[in-house]
Amino acid sequence: MNIMDALQQSGGIGTMAKELGINESVAEAGAAALLPAILGGFKKTTQAQPSGLDGLGGLLGQLGGGGLLDSVLGTEPTPVSKGNEVLGQIFGSKEVSRTVAAGAEQQTGISSDLLKKMLPVVAMMVAGYMAKQSGGGAGGTSNGGGLGGLIGGLLGGGNNASSGGMGGIGSLLDLNGDGNPLDDIIGMAGKLVR
Repeated sequence: MNIMDALQQSGGIGTMAKELGINESVAEAGAAALLPAILGGFKKTTQAQPSGLDGLGGLLGQLGGGGLLDSVLGTEPTPVSKGNEVLGQIFGSKEVSRTVAAGAEQQTGISSDLLKKMLPVVAMMVAGYMAKQSGGGAGGTSNGGGLGGLIGGLLGGGNNASSGGMGGIGSLLDLNGDGNPLDDIIGMAGKLVR
């Protein structure tokens, strides 16, 4: 199962649509456009951690673990400040988030303002899902087991395979073709700030 299917089946996409007052198909298109950059951010964070996947697991726990997904699915309004914390950890700056939203707007035609509201919620869902799957015991992870298998499965094993979610905006923003659009997004944001 890919991450988009998991977010739909969990009810996260529908919950986000209701909370933002938009059609579920718009929420689905927006989430699908934002996912590659979010997953790329988690991949880059994992690679930057001295302890690798263990460090990412610890970071997910510090950010709220599986409770992040529960917060989106709950009856209370989603605490987007938690999602912004996740984005701060994986993107490093608000400029990168703005650049991601602008790129998704070009791909989908959905307004950048709406995509910026969706971004922290989608980040919470992804982080919460990864935390639940990595710490959830035997049945949750894909073929590699643990967080490594989950990250590999979500990112398509590190290449641009169709199962990895690196299509769409990820391919569009991956200017240097290395399979990770985040380095290119950060570069674009850096040029905007200068």
